[in-house]
Amino acid sequence: MRYFVFWCTFFLTTVQAQFVKNNGALQVEGTQLVNQYGKPVVLRGMSFGWHSFWPRFYNKKAVKWLKKDWHCNVVRAAMGIEGGDENKTYKDNPEFAKAKVKAVIEGAIKENIYVIVDWHSHNINLEEAKEFFAEIAKEYGKYPNIIYEVFNEPDEESWEEVKTYAEEVIAVIRAIDSDNVILVGCPHWDQDIHLPAADPIKGYKNLMYTMHFYAATHEKWLRDRVDAAMANGLPVFISESAGMEATGDGPLDYKSWQEYIDWMESKKLSWITWSVSDKDETCSVLRKTAKSEGNWKLSDLKESGVKIREVLRELNKENY
Repeated sequence: MRYFVFWCTFFLTTVQAQFVKNNGALQVEGTQLVNQYGKPVVLRGMSFGWHSFWPRFYNKKAVKWLKKDWHCNVVRAAMGIEGGDENKTYKDNPEFAKAKVKAVIEGAIKENIYVIVDWHSHNINLEEAKEFFAEIAKEYGKYPNIIYEVFNEPDEESWEEVKTYAEEVIAVIRAIDSDNVILVGCPHWDQDIHLPAADPIKGYKNLMYTMHFYAATHEKWLRDRVDAAMANGLPVFISESAGMEATGDGPLDYKSWQEYIDWMESKKLSWITWSVSDKDETCSVLRKTAKSEGNWKLSDLKESGVKIREVLRELNKENY
């Protein structure tokens, strides 16, 4: 009887933990992200901080811990293009940057969760982006785990400029990988979601558009803007979010944060929280005591880390 219970438990645990195997290649139907069977799927997980500031967390064991202990079904590798420590940005040291991002990608593939490959910049770097995403698509495009995020947060660029840039990068990816989901940013730090809703990119499938929020700053008006965009047929993915001010600092606004979480869940929106890092600011979920390779104790987590870990463990519990 003990052996029967053991094998039943082992089987159930194994099946539940194989999130990508169970859901397969993701698709976009209307405004909804769906799995290989056409059923709605919601991704919930963590973004690593800029690789160029916090490279120590960019490893397979940290990904494993985020899946095992935080119950993430997706992680986001935020590759810093310009900002960061000396000789660690993509522009200064592309091989270092790619090695860090690929460690997270390979960790996610091994752990059977999805991974967002994020071109983490506020500026248009067209040729560099095309070269990078061509390499990633060639190396990893065959895996259903991969999601491409081609422009993290345009700031002052117009939607026309962002759209033109995105169309060129998407064309490069689609020449190699015809199916995996691609995320496209929008002006003013992914706030102006109404602009792509009025003028979306055409000619490609499995595209989604990103919105970012920080709950203590961005009030109901931003949710209303997303609701209107979705009513107009635009598929939206929340690829960065948190519970404090948009600066990444200041106190957590638990009430506003929970309102956002409840809203995302009601809309079946996928969402990512910022960030796995140990900077002295509210949005960095870890303290300096946190090990580089996971195995974090509760005492290693800041207030935001304790909160979001609890939320992820609850909402993703059916996967584990």
